[in-house]
Amino acid sequence: MCHIVKSDGDVRPYGFKFVPALPDFEVLAYHLGMKIILLFIFAVFAFVQFAQAAQTQAFDTASGPVKITPLYHASTLIEAGGKTIYLDPAKPAKFSGLPKADLILITHIHGDHMDPDSIKQINKDGTEILAPPSVVATVTTAKPISNGDTKTWQGWTIEAVPAYNLKRGPAPGQLYHPKGRDNGYILTYGGKRFYFSADTEGISEMRALKNIDVAFVCMNLPYTMPPEEAADAVKAFHPKIVIPYHYRGSDLTVFQKGLEGIGIEVRLLDWYPKE
Repeated sequence: MCHIVKSDGDVRPYGFKFVPALPDFEVLAYHLGMKIILLFIFAVFAFVQFAQAAQTQAFDTASGPVKITPLYHASTLIEAGGKTIYLDPAKPAKFSGLPKADLILITHIHGDHMDPDSIKQINKDGTEILAPPSVVATVTTAKPISNGDTKTWQGWTIEAVPAYNLKRGPAPGQLYHPKGRDNGYILTYGGKRFYFSADTEGISEMRALKNIDVAFVCMNLPYTMPPEEAADAVKAFHPKIVIPYHYRGSDLTVFQKGLEGIGIEVRLLDWYPKE
């Protein structure tokens, strides 16, 4: 039988109906491989979103629910009333797929709290930033808020409170976080008060806090305090719920045991998801 071989590789038996040649195997393999890669990327993205959602804490208030999601280390997502707040957005926290910021709060100048690249990722037209003056020197679009200041924003009351070291520092006579430079924050919404300690030791101002519903308290050496000191400080102001954060390398069971039997609920969240 005679055949006609066309330039595109198709084979036509002479005098018979055209029968296309089988598709090239390498082309099929390429397209299949691309589909697998895309499916894998989608699966990873979906898993990250699911993992974050599983860690989200919801709190009822008189003005509606407040949702708080741990992102990484100190980076935190806060959502309420259709508005989005980020606290200390910084690498390696993942922001892809998350809403843009209506408000960003920054506690201090260290790179795991102040990260201009992450701020750019979540910034949009109209995003407001509040930060201590030491941060404003770098993040120039931020408005200053200092220890003792109180501001209102979209139904929230934002109090800047002290956060500093008492004795720990990089060298004799120096402190990692000097008094007066950095902010912790008390955020009030619908009558519920949320405290974020920032990087601090168990200072007198923390111990004197009143009517805190949910406290996010740091612990890690050498920069802040060990878990037993954190537990001792938390006992003093007795929040209803305490959630450790910024705890890399700390034994959280020590913190839990230090608060057993005194009516404070301890919630442990994963602030260090695998990359």
